[in-house]
Formats: sequence, structure tokens, C-alpha cells
Amino acid sequence: MSANAWLQLALYLAVLLLTVKPLGAYMAAVFSDAPTRVRRFGAPIERLLYRLGGVRADEDMSWKRYAIAMLAFNVAGLLLVYLLQRTQQWLPLNPQGFGAVAPDSAMNTAISFASNTNWQGYAGESTMSYLTQMLGLAVQNFLSAATGIAVLIALIRGFARRTAQGIGNFWVDLTRSTLYVLLPLSLLVALLLASQGVVQNFKAYQDVPLLQPTTQVETVKDADGNAIKDADGKDTTRQTPVAAQTLPFGPAASQIAIKHLGTNGGGFFNANSAHPYENPTPFSNFIEMLAILLIPAGLCYTFGAMVGDRRQGWALLATMLVIFVPLAIGCTMAEQAGNPALAGLGIDQHVSTLQAGGNMEGKETRFGIAASGLFATITTAASCGAVNAMHDSLTPLGGLVPMWLMQLGEVIFGGVGSGLYGLIAFAIVAVFIAGLMVGRTPEYLGKKIEAYEMKMASLVVLIPCALVVVGTAIAVLAPQGVAGIANPGIHGFSEILYALSSASNNNGSAFGGLSANTPFYNVLLGICMFMARFPLAIGMLAIAGSLAAKKQVPVSAGTLPTHTPLFVVLLASTVIVIGALTFLPALALGPIAEQLLASGR
Repeated sequence: MSANAWLQLALYLAVLLLTVKPLGAYMAAVFSDAPTRVRRFGAPIERLLYRLGGVRADEDMSWKRYAIAMLAFNVAGLLLVYLLQRTQQWLPLNPQGFGAVAPDSAMNTAISFASNTNWQGYAGESTMSYLTQMLGLAVQNFLSAATGIAVLIALIRGFARRTAQGIGNFWVDLTRSTLYVLLPLSLLVALLLASQGVVQNFKAYQDVPLLQPTTQVETVKDADGNAIKDADGKDTTRQTPVAAQTLPFGPAASQIAIKHLGTNGGGFFNANSAHPYENPTPFSNFIEMLAILLIPAGLCYTFGAMVGDRRQGWALLATMLVIFVPLAIGCTMAEQAGNPALAGLGIDQHVSTLQAGGNMEGKETRFGIAASGLFATITTAASCGAVNAMHDSLTPLGGLVPMWLMQLGEVIFGGVGSGLYGLIAFAIVAVFIAGLMVGRTPEYLGKKIEAYEMKMASLVVLIPCALVVVGTAIAVLAPQGVAGIANPGIHGFSEILYALSSASNNNGSAFGGLSANTPFYNVLLGICMFMARFPLAIGMLAIAGSLAAKKQVPVSAGTLPTHTPLFVVLLASTVIVIGALTFLPALALGPIAEQLLASGR
């Protein structure tokens, strides 16, 4: 790995770790049951919102009521986003006059943004009106992220409380997540991005003349929009002169800020963070990468502070870093090593001193391999899905890293809130395994882990795995699934596996090369996104309710310390082993086989 790549990784980790304690302590104060100075400024707004919504802020909900409120709120948001897409042609703030989105695509997008996945089968700048982008997608970016944080805070209360029937109030946790955490940070990040040239306006698109006119190939269609076939049954094409380029505009900076901070990832433009209007400079790229992990890392400290033992939070953060750092290095090294197929042809790929050579296909020259490889690892570790390069163009081993990070369950940082509560589910499994080794009832943070908690934790861990494996099998067996592959063979299988891994773990990034905006994939991926989000959240709330009702177990000589390096290794090993046992056969059929084939083996 080049010196530039080492420097970028070290600088990123240093800045990220410096923010963990102050942000984590701030969020702990936000969600404290006792009044704090942090909430004094927003208290009038908070009370007004509760009054308008008919919310009793002092009401303590059981886990079932909390889960019902969470699910009902998100389903309502899902329906609203669907209706906005289907009626946007009649609504204001639509300067391009975009028509209604197709029902299957609108359904897929609504589930995607409500579930914090932000998988996009459409091109944003040619599909969604400004109103749909702001009122539908940007609002869901806030609320889906706030939902993940709320579920985590309820789980933390489950550990912190003793013989209690309630785990907090969903509406209060949702409001405080949005008002005190997501909104202020989004405003700051949006201003930083706008200062770098990220667009933020309501202008109509503008056509500008090209300095060098060119031509493009387009398919000839009949009056019904169907492709006209030639004598051989192939689509008829024609050369069309192009003398102007359409420049898209819109309120992008505000949405780009929350898409990263909320680990949403949905791009305002189709090219996502590779688009110069979303991510124009190396500094904006660094800000976006930092924003992705900012809250997930800070929540680890929040967890430790709220359960009364900050060492527990540091142990969870260390577990994330133990897995994340080697994979980030591995992805960058694979890209800097270059395309093995080109190396086999004797082509020298290491000629650029600026980029240290390697596989530059599908990457922006203003970012290069180091920033692209790091971004790809960060976004798939964090359940974000934003991309600044084409993942389909990564080397086989370089593409394996983001794919496997998603398949680990999006617990290595993961989504805001959801990543940490997913890792805690793995921690419950880990202490159960440790308990079996020594013949003792497992404990975690002073609470006994019994059959009920293990059942719920097992479901949370295994549901995404089942969705990926079963969904991929359906897609490769169904003619409609195979028809979407643009690259038949091993790489085509990798594209399907990546898409199902992304949807079934609420990531949202795509390899590309797969025609996924079809009724088949819109329905299949929509089901996976919904099932990967809400059943898991309900399962963690069930664990929270069970733990809150339990007594504190005194520490004894047989208690496994869960803040030591030994536990960090145990927890990281549990995550890796489950991920490897589940997906190694599929990965062997995809990127591993492709690497061997490209290397001539």
C-alpha cells in the first residue's frame, strides 16, 4: 500500500477517534432520563412537538407498545413516500415536469428509504421532483436514522434498568434523535459541503453548449415506446448528434449531509458521491467519509456511559476497528495491485505517480485509489451505501471486501443505532458460547442471558443471512432474475450476490451492471429490505424488555469480563466465523473464482 494510502487511513482514523468521546458524551446527555443542560435550548420546541402530536413525554412504554409505535410510524412514512412518487406530476417544485414513478419502483423506493437502506433502482436527476426529494426522501433520511437510534437507546435502557416494565418512550427518543443529534450535525455538514461547491438551489435544469459536439447511439422506438427490431431480431439503433449537455440542479447539499450522517446513502444524483455536484473536492470527500462513521462510532461511547461502564463502549468500538482496519487495508491493496487480467497480458498498470498505479477503472481521478478504496470500505461497513466509485469495476478481491462487510450483518459500525444493536446481538451470542465453555449461565452487563434472549439474538443474526442466501438462489434460478445480468458468468453471479447482500443488510450500495429496476427485482429486493429492518428491530426491543425486567446479577469469580481484549477477540471471532461459515461457499463461486480465473489459475 502506498504512503499516500497509509497517510489517508491514519488521518481518517485519528480524526474519527478524536470525535468519539465528545459526541458520545453529548448523545448520552441527550438521552438521559434526568434533565440536562444539553436539552435546555430545544426544550420549548420539544414540548411544542409533543403537544401537537398528543404525546405524553413522561409515559414509559412496554417493549410491545414501543415496537408497535415504531412499526406504525415507519409504515406511515413508507406510504407517504409511495404516494408522493405516484402523484408528483401534480405537485409543486417539479420544474422538469417529471411524471409519476412506476408502481413497482415507487414501492421499492418507499421501502428502501423507510428501512434506512436507500437502495436506488432509478436515476435521481431524471426521476424525482424536488418536492419528492425533500419531503419524501430527505425526511425519511432523518426519520429512519432516528428510528435506529431510538431502538438502540431502548436496548441500552434494558441493560441499565432493574426490574422495570418500560424501556422508554418511542416518540421522545425519535424527537430527541432528530432535534438534538441529526439536525444540528446535518446543518453543519451541509454548510461545509456547500462551501466546496455542492449545489443547493431550486433552479430548473440548464442546457449548455458543448465545446466539442459529439454523437451518441440510441435505440429507435415506435410510438408506444417499444424498440424496433431489425431482420435479425436486434434493436435498431441510430447515431444522434449531441451539441449540448443538460446540467441538473436542486437542493442537494441538505440531502447529501443527512444521507451520510444517517448512514442512508441515497444519492440526489444517479452517480451518487462520484458526481461532482455531490462530492466535488478531496475535502468534501473526507467530510462525507467522516460523516458516515461519526454517529455510529460516537454511539459506542454513549452505550458505555449510559450503562455505567465506559469500558464496555470502548470494547465494542475496538471490536469494530479490529475488523474494519484490516479490511480497509486489504481493499486498497487489492486495487493498488491492479487488475490481474491486465497484469497477465504484461500491461504495466503502475505508471501514475499521483495515484501510485493500480486499478483506476471506475474511479474518479480527483480521488484516486486510496480515497476510493477507503470510501468503499467505510460505506459498506457502515450500512450507508453511498459510493464515490463504481464497485462493479473493483478487482475481484477488492470487490469481495465491501461485499463481505455487508454480509457480516452490518455490525462493523453499521447503520446509526442499528449497527450497534446488531453487534450487541452478536455479543449476546458470544457470551452464550463462553458460558457453554465453562458450564455457567452467561451474563452480559450484569444481566443473565437465558433462552429467550438467545432465541431473539439468533433471529437477529440469522435473518439477514437467510435473506441473502435464499434471495440470491431465487434470483439465479428465475428467468427474470438472470435477464437482468449484463455480465454473464462469474461476475454476473457476483452482481446478484452483491445486490441481495446490500438489500438484505440495509446497505443500499450496488455493484452495478445489474438491471434491477424491474418488477422482479423491485419486489424481491423490497421484501428483503423490509424484513432485514423491522423484524430485527422488534427482536432487539423484545430483548430490551426482557432485560429491563431482570435483576442485576452481582459480579463473581465466574463472570466473564466483557471489557477486556480477550472479549474483543471473542466477539470479533464470533462475527467473522458466522459470516465466513454462511457466505464462503457463495463468495467462492463469485469473487474468489473470478480472482483465480483472472490470474490464470
